[in-house]
Amino acid sequence: MLEDQTAAALHIPAQQAARRAWPTGYPDGYAVVDVETTGLARDDRIVSAAVYRLDAYGDVEDHWYTAVNPQRDPGPTWIHGLTAEMLADAPLFADVAEEFAARLAGRVLVAHNAVFDWTMIAREYARATRTAPVSQRLCTIALAKELGLPLPNHKLESLAAHYGVVQQRAHHALDDARVLAEAFRPSLHLAAGSEVRLPLLACQPLTEWKDSPRPARPSGAGGYAARSWRPARRRTACPYPNPGRYEPGGPLVQGMRVAFSGDTSTDRELLEDRAVEAGLHVATSVSRLTSLLVTNDPDAATSKVTRAEQYGTPVLDEAAFTHLLRDVAPAPGL
Repeated sequence: MLEDQTAAALHIPAQQAARRAWPTGYPDGYAVVDVETTGLARDDRIVSAAVYRLDAYGDVEDHWYTAVNPQRDPGPTWIHGLTAEMLADAPLFADVAEEFAARLAGRVLVAHNAVFDWTMIAREYARATRTAPVSQRLCTIALAKELGLPLPNHKLESLAAHYGVVQQRAHHALDDARVLAEAFRPSLHLAAGSEVRLPLLACQPLTEWKDSPRPARPSGAGGYAARSWRPARRRTACPYPNPGRYEPGGPLVQGMRVAFSGDTSTDRELLEDRAVEAGLHVATSVSRLTSLLVTNDPDAATSKVTRAEQYGTPVLDEAAFTHLLRDVAPAPGL
């Protein structure tokens, strides 16, 4: 007992010293989030959500969990374990939106593969004609890369194992959020101790998205009609010839082939739409003909980044690209 008390007494001054040296630009609080969903498409819904609120130093303040009735087939029950019968009496997202918002307000949203969790949350709030009170998000995958953690892959279980955090119910929103909160705290302290820049991205609400009906399809949840959060459509071919590669420091030119890789602050489809509207060609892969790759993570080992390096394709981050989108030069000859 005396040894435990002595260890605790020694730990407190060390913790206080670490906090005194805390980087001034770090956020004041975090909301570690996990959502389970009916699937990965834009008309899929949240079936459960959990939030662990952390203070500026990553210490847990409280936690919250709710199941959500998706009003449709719950999807992969073998993954999240929630059946239509279990969700039949759960609240709708609109019923928990205010309480969920209170957990997120004024905090950085933290998630593992944060673009997915944020997109699903933003869509649910837009469906409820509300806006999630989140201005920034932090992906723990991006943070692990920033810190150079020696992980075999970027699965949550690997991050948890690295810090000795034990998973009890994988793919249960509350336990996944707990595991991530416990793994995020040492990552946050490691970043603070090394004054590493946190990979924060802006969260743009989906104000440009409009709900539109879609033909009903059979489901296992009472025959609910699916709702497409945006009408599926095939983009028309770019009418301008490819003028070649982007020249660093110069303008974008109509007809340029632009590829995107990784997480973006603006929803990917909206960003692609803006590129198309400006007269650019959105490419699904990188080839020798690609004019430009847009990515916020140029060190990621994705196929697009790797090919861009092989071909010498110019790379811009999202902020620089969206700035250039304001004044795209007309295609040669126009």
